Amino acid sequence: MDRRQFVGSMAAGAAAGNPPRERLRKGSVPQSGPMSEVRLITLDHAHFHAALVQKEMCSGVSPQVSIYAPLGFDLTEHLVRVARFNQRPIDPTVWRLDIHTGPDFLERMLKERPGNVVVLSGRNREKIVQVQRSVEFGLNALADKPWILNPGDLSKIAQVLDLAEKKGLVAYDIMTERFEVTSLLQRALVNAPNVFGTILPGEPKDPAVFMESVHRLMKSVAGVPSLRPAWFFDVREEGEALADVGTHLVDLVQWTVFPDQALDYRRDIQVLDGRHWPTTLNKEQWRRVTGVAEFPASLSGSIKDGKLDYFCNNFVSYALRGVHVQMNVLWDFEGPPPTDSYFAKFRGTKARVEVRQGSPENFRPEVYVIPNSAALRKEVAEELRKKVSTLGTSFEGLGIEERGDEFRLTFPDRHRVGHEAHFAQVTRQFFEYVKNPKALPAWEKPNMLAKYHVTTAGVELARAKDPK
Repeated sequence: MDRRQFVGSMAAGAAAGNPPRERLRKGSVPQSGPMSEVRLITLDHAHFHAALVQKEMCSGVSPQVSIYAPLGFDLTEHLVRVARFNQRPIDPTVWRLDIHTGPDFLERMLKERPGNVVVLSGRNREKIVQVQRSVEFGLNALADKPWILNPGDLSKIAQVLDLAEKKGLVAYDIMTERFEVTSLLQRALVNAPNVFGTILPGEPKDPAVFMESVHRLMKSVAGVPSLRPAWFFDVREEGEALADVGTHLVDLVQWTVFPDQALDYRRDIQVLDGRHWPTTLNKEQWRRVTGVAEFPASLSGSIKDGKLDYFCNNFVSYALRGVHVQMNVLWDFEGPPPTDSYFAKFRGTKARVEVRQGSPENFRPEVYVIPNSAALRKEVAEELRKKVSTLGTSFEGLGIEERGDEFRLTFPDRHRVGHEAHFAQVTRQFFEYVKNPKALPAWEKPNMLAKYHVTTAGVELARAKDPK
């Protein structure tokens, strides 16, 4: 079945067989019982992450999903992805879609409100406005990162989170990397004093924490090559790498070093340096990644000598409660496997704990513990064995492999569920919060402000260095 048939099939399924829906009176709030059923609304989805929220069915979630979006490339790509989930031979989903297109999609969604949870992904410039309007109209919001691109919008996040709390709603961003097995293990070891010691303060030239993330513009989703819309390459709309992908990295730092602790971005964080530089695409690369022959007029300011300078690479240096952090957040056009790669190092007084994802690891993330000296090796090894034994209750099959002066954690492949599966894990967690908003940890709100302060301030520092 080709793309046109997929879309036609899905559209037909949305139009036929769906029971008529009673329209809500203007100003009323949709009722679905005491949160016994979640009904999803997908709003202006412009990124494949919106579809991944629906990769599997969840208990207590209606199969009926309403979509409000303009008719175009982003909508048809979304329909194709959901159709593939419904038509896969193993564990197919059974989504039914009610589709509404037109320029007034936001206002129509707010008027009709056929569900109680809005899902947003992509088009990051206006995302905070859409989240805010949704919460104002009594809807929970599950919004992919980033919520904002500019420091001046940080106060809007605070307003949205305060309003959601007041209304008994949940507004939540999708932090998938907290569910990655290597992130969980690294966090556990960094917070094991007998193994790691305590975090070193480091300094700007020798940070205590260093992270590097490399993404590829050419990639596949659910096994299918994914085209990117032209607007993705407009940093005013998508954001630079730090403001977008970097949200995950900044979140992992504070989630790992200061677990379950509320941070005050005005007092606890100093953003020290920021830089950015482009990945350059020629016209053939542009055609491959977008399916469009020519560069659009909206990107004319970034075209030089017939090539696009896409400013999607960032460096940032900052201090978090005196702990110095550096990170590189990068976009390459394409490269060897994996589609994305990652490195994270945390330095303690006894050992370093690293996640590496390179050739020695067969391009899969692995966790290493490296004692700071030969004198500490025996002590760290003994304490690591004790800690691994304890962690084995949560990560069955966890073990240790000695590799010269360092130790690598080993675990069965069943713990490697993958990036796309993490969306289902985050979504299930979010649904639990929707059923019981008071279960949402108190530190989530201030720490969300903290991470977006770092990402937006870092980009602002980088842009301040551009030639005038």
